[in-house]
Amino acid sequence: MTIANTATTRTARLGFRATLEQEAILRRAAEVAHKSLTEFILDSACQVAEQTLLDQRLFMVAGSKFQALMELLDSPVQDNAGLRELFTRKVPWDTK
Repeated sequence: MTIANTATTRTARLGFRATLEQEAILRRAAEVAHKSLTEFILDSACQVAEQTLLDQRLFMVAGSKFQALMELLDSPVQDNAGLRELFTRKVPWDTK
C-alpha cells in the first residue's frame, strides 16, 4: 500500500497555484481516472515522491556498520537461483 492510498483522515492542507492549462489537464485526467481532482493530484504526487525517495543513492551508515557494509560489498558474489530465475523471466509488458 502506498502513502497515497492509506485510509486516514486528511488534516494537512496543501496549497499551490497552477496555470489554466495545467488545471484543465489535471481535471481531465482526474475524470478519465474516475477520481476527484484532489485524489488524482495526491495520488500522482505521492507516486512521484515515493519514486524520488527510492531513487536516492546516498545513504549514511555509522561506524562499525560501515565496515560491515564494506565487507559485504567486497565479498564474492554468491549464487542465488531465485534471483537468476527472476531476471531471466520475460516481463509481462514485453509482448515481442
